[in-house]
Amino acid sequence: MRGDKDLLDALYDAVIAGNVQEARKIAEQTVQRGLSINAALEKMKDAMRAVDEKYERKEYFIVDVASSASAMREAFKILEPHLQVDSAKVVGKVVIGSLKGNVQGLGKDIVAATLRAAGLDVVDLGVDVSPKAFVDATVKEKAQIVAISISIEETVPLLKEVVNMLRKRKLSGKIKTIIGGQAVSEKTCKEYDVDAYAKDAWECVKKVQQLLKDIS
Repeated sequence: MRGDKDLLDALYDAVIAGNVQEARKIAEQTVQRGLSINAALEKMKDAMRAVDEKYERKEYFIVDVASSASAMREAFKILEPHLQVDSAKVVGKVVIGSLKGNVQGLGKDIVAATLRAAGLDVVDLGVDVSPKAFVDATVKEKAQIVAISISIEETVPLLKEVVNMLRKRKLSGKIKTIIGGQAVSEKTCKEYDVDAYAKDAWECVKKVQQLLKDIS
């Protein structure tokens, strides 16, 4: 029988290998043993970073990356209901999605699930979402926060459109913006006049809760 650390290492290996059945089985064992779900998610994120590096070095092809993403997604489905986040009293609604040109949704899925676990109402628009679709959905849903995931650097300038549309509709103070993903940083936040940047899902929860307090 694997020890706790060995089990998490095996989850890492299963994601890198793109072994969907093994990843699902290990995720189930993680839950049964009462291990830290956050630690399991961190292991899977580390695995996907390693997969990205393999792809950049041309050791992996698109099909390999897709297999690894499938393994992570299946394991995540089992882990998601057991996510535990400190729920604050401030509740609100968040519209989330990956910006146009970004078709990788794993990081965004984790953030959405973590926000839900913290008691927030989350509307997930999916991937490849245009600036107009973000703003329209935020208005339609009467959401206070728009959360944008960006993993491809070339698409970062589209943030300007989101911010400008909110400004034109006189919604800048009423709707707050937050960004995350490997293509953005605190610097991006200042450059595009975005309200907040979060480096991971758990920081996103804290920042969103703070932004909601700033609105009310």
